[in-house]
Amino acid sequence: MAEVIKCATRDAYGKTLVELGDKGANIIVLDADLAAATKTGMFKKAHPERFVDVGIAESNLMGVAAGLAATGHTVFASSFAMFAAGRAFEQIRNSIGYPHLNVKIGATHAGISVGEDGASHQCCEDIALMRTIPGMVILNPADDIEARACVLAAAEHDGPVYMRFGRLAVPRVFDEDYTFEIGKGNILIEGSDVTIIASGLMVNEAIMAAEKLKSEGISARVVNMATIKPIDRDIIIDSAKKTGAIVTAEEHSVIGGLGSAVSEVICETIPVPVVKVGVNDVFGKSGPAVELLHIYGLDADNIADKVKQAISLK
Repeated sequence: MAEVIKCATRDAYGKTLVELGDKGANIIVLDADLAAATKTGMFKKAHPERFVDVGIAESNLMGVAAGLAATGHTVFASSFAMFAAGRAFEQIRNSIGYPHLNVKIGATHAGISVGEDGASHQCCEDIALMRTIPGMVILNPADDIEARACVLAAAEHDGPVYMRFGRLAVPRVFDEDYTFEIGKGNILIEGSDVTIIASGLMVNEAIMAAEKLKSEGISARVVNMATIKPIDRDIIIDSAKKTGAIVTAEEHSVIGGLGSAVSEVICETIPVPVVKVGVNDVFGKSGPAVELLHIYGLDADNIADKVKQAISLK
């Protein structure tokens, strides 16, 4: 059996920033006194002249990022998702989103898998918040390979990007030759009975659920949706036509995230049953990350159960 490689997407974020800096990219990296946790400390060590720690002041972080971007720089601004998306929402909206500046927000420690940090730091609302900002691109990679690809794509993209990274080391899903494109999902497993559309660490859980269901005679298509906005409407519509039922899986609230984005496309085009797997309108709690994922149903077993529910609604 091949060795399972695990890596946190935040680690890939830090390494890719260094890679960009080494290549001479016109980037500046900002952090809010969390460089060791967000992994921007790697860039600080390699390129200290292009790194600024603004302190525990996320609203100011976004304001400074906007000012630097307005002078022609590509700016990566980093903090925990709860504080980047939550505390600094107004500054992101008015100072970054409205003028459509080249600020790339590296939001780490997203979702329930923050673990022992508890409800105050477990951000399951950030995608919903960022989806409301016109022109904001939202990327939620499944593993370290895709995380690197997302950072490189964000650096090339003209306009604001919100990148969502996790604290927990997760299994590698993709090979080194994986190609990523903003706005495009990709089919990981073909199937005919149901489609599981997943993002972030839930992609690996979706793959395991599909394998479990196969042994029970259920054929599940698995779609990786790393770009939440702009959502890949074509692959959603094609999946609905071919399988007739959809389950979405995300480490985020069932309100306003991937499930909502998929449901909007389905309602407008080809109505089929959509069942959401996510955090069900509750706050998190402190505990080991892996245990919390099971407690909140963010695992392969619950996805498999929801697939059967979705099929029953066809």
